[in-house]
Amino acid sequence: MNKTLFAAAITTLAAFAPAAPAQTLTGWALLPAATFADGPTSGQFASPNPYGSNVPPFAGQPVQGFSAVLPGPVPGTFRVMPDNGFGAQNNSADALLRVYTVRPEWRTREGGRGIVHPADRSTGRLRRSFDASTHIGLSDPEHKVGWTIQADLKHYYGVDTNPEVDASIRSQRLLTGADFDIESVRRSADGHYWFGDEFGPFLLETDASGKLLGTPIPLPGVYSPQHPEVLAGRATANLASSGGFEGMALSRDGKKLYALLEKTVTGDADKTLRINEFDIASRSWTGVRYVYPLDAQGTAIGDMTAVDDHRFIVIERNGSTATSGTPFKKLYLIDIEGVEAGGTVKKTELVDLMAIADPDDLNRDGSTTFSLPYTTIEDVLPLDARTLLVINDNNFPYGGGRALASDDTEFIRIRLPEGLKVCVRCDGAR
Repeated sequence: MNKTLFAAAITTLAAFAPAAPAQTLTGWALLPAATFADGPTSGQFASPNPYGSNVPPFAGQPVQGFSAVLPGPVPGTFRVMPDNGFGAQNNSADALLRVYTVRPEWRTREGGRGIVHPADRSTGRLRRSFDASTHIGLSDPEHKVGWTIQADLKHYYGVDTNPEVDASIRSQRLLTGADFDIESVRRSADGHYWFGDEFGPFLLETDASGKLLGTPIPLPGVYSPQHPEVLAGRATANLASSGGFEGMALSRDGKKLYALLEKTVTGDADKTLRINEFDIASRSWTGVRYVYPLDAQGTAIGDMTAVDDHRFIVIERNGSTATSGTPFKKLYLIDIEGVEAGGTVKKTELVDLMAIADPDDLNRDGSTTFSLPYTTIEDVLPLDARTLLVINDNNFPYGGGRALASDDTEFIRIRLPEGLKVCVRCDGAR
């Protein structure tokens, strides 16, 4: 056969060859932007919403801005953790730090409404609203924090012209988004929660009710602009704002935490992030550290969760959305096996969140390709060897992810073409 005929034959065979298997959307559910829970007035210091709706302040607490997810009390339920509230230390003093329990009613190819229900934090039973039974709140009744928090003040931020700190915050010493910016959480075998914060960055340990059990644990040598030592003039910030513990995984044996910074420490190579190992029993950093390299298009990470004893899934993104720029939102599988301390992790693309097969058009947008174009996507959890849960952080009341409006929160279930041999009992799944 001559070269021309051979090339034509190859082209014909390629046209009829089966397509490479793709990740597929198998479940979708939505929590509307304007979803609120019991609690004090919030958003009194937040900037006006440029989209003209959902204008602060709000009666109650927004159930929004999910930055971490854990398995819930029963199968089909999940614990979701909002971050500090309205995006900054100086506007979130009236936003309570909480973990909510939800049960998605998935829309699948067989049907379903595609909505997210509030659920009881202990039993997983559906609730009519996000009331006190659906969440825990972080608190410091034993004064473990060694500096002033909002609960110590008469007026928010200590300014006499500001509204008075809500009575419940003061009496229960509830922690707020001006005290810590929690962005990650894991649950250890004893039922304690470990939160990763960005203002220090610090690790916070609480009991099952959210009560702080010890002094916040700093990362040696790393300081954000909000670190108390920086604010007191005793240290210099070497980490940008919002650059702390965005992702955190629990080892398979439950003994170690792997905390991933969101941004690069001053002096480190450009577009590299630190993964630091922490020993739970001794409440101390081990000194073991790995390097996570950002993609050329990536600007930050959104979450990190364990697959097994040496592999982890990381969300990587840029700040673009469907209404601004070119969104880059991907899941990567990373591996520390055979990597010496201080070395760069092995990294493989797992899912492109901007190109997921959606043959049944589960979100009903008229397309058989699904994308998740939000600014921040900060929640990933393996459900089984081939299924992942992913949730966006909607940065309420702001948005611009899909349209020039407040963003909703979308829960999506992704089927992988091949199994990961996932450790379904890792990261608090029991």
